[in-house]
Amino acid sequence: MDKFDAEKTERIIRQYSDMIYRIAVHNCQSAADAEDILQDVCIELLTKCPCRDDPEHLKAWLIRVTVNKCRSLHRLAWRRNFVPLDECAELAQPEQSAVMEEIRQLPETMRNVIYLYYYEEFTIAEIAKILGKNPNTVSSTLQRARRKLKDLLEEGEG
Repeated sequence: MDKFDAEKTERIIRQYSDMIYRIAVHNCQSAADAEDILQDVCIELLTKCPCRDDPEHLKAWLIRVTVNKCRSLHRLAWRRNFVPLDECAELAQPEQSAVMEEIRQLPETMRNVIYLYYYEEFTIAEIAKILGKNPNTVSSTLQRARRKLKDLLEEGEG
């Protein structure tokens, strides 16, 4: 890798590292695991990124790699019996922490769609492209996730 590529990659990492970290914390629910995921995604960027020159595809690629790394981490056998400490409470505002707790209870697909839609402000079409799903599927997942989240929030109040 020449100096120009290294500088470009460093700019990309600076620009997207917060987003990658937030997505990883959201999926892993552990700051330490999120940091590991961020490092792994940076390594993928350095070694395998097919789209460094296309900002639209780059962001989608980074999100997809991050989500896939999180899924891989959850599949590890030793993680099945692991109970993470809640280290990510400082990421949310105090009034949002209750909502984030309820979001964490949603199934992974719903959790990712809610997060990408509300926190990263992607459209349904963009989320579909990032996750490799049909836009109608993403839309219905978002609707189901909203209903389930509403039920969880109402349960917590009662």
